Amino acid sequence: MTTNAKQHLEKLCGKLTLGSAIRSIRLCEEESQTAFAKKLKVSTQYLCDLEHNRKTVSAKKAKKFAEILGHSPEQFVALAIQDSLNHDGINMLVEVKAA
Repeated sequence: MTTNAKQHLEKLCGKLTLGSAIRSIRLCEEESQTAFAKKLKVSTQYLCDLEHNRKTVSAKKAKKFAEILGHSPEQFVALAIQDSLNHDGINMLVEVKAA
């Protein structure tokens, strides 16, 4: 995802987080939280907390989620790191550079 695409999405939907990205993917796939949690090999409560930004995810787990869902590991890891920085009150921006 380019920086411009991310900025456009954030204007439409609010701040992009890993949880909001995963929720969007789940809703697009029209899956219940229970079914989606099983796919990600997490509990339904964990998925709910993640989707509502009450939990942050390690970079390793974010990469695993991306692989399971067939999405960009770089984007998922960047979002996970950004979420962690935001949670800790560190005002830094994580960007993914195109190869």
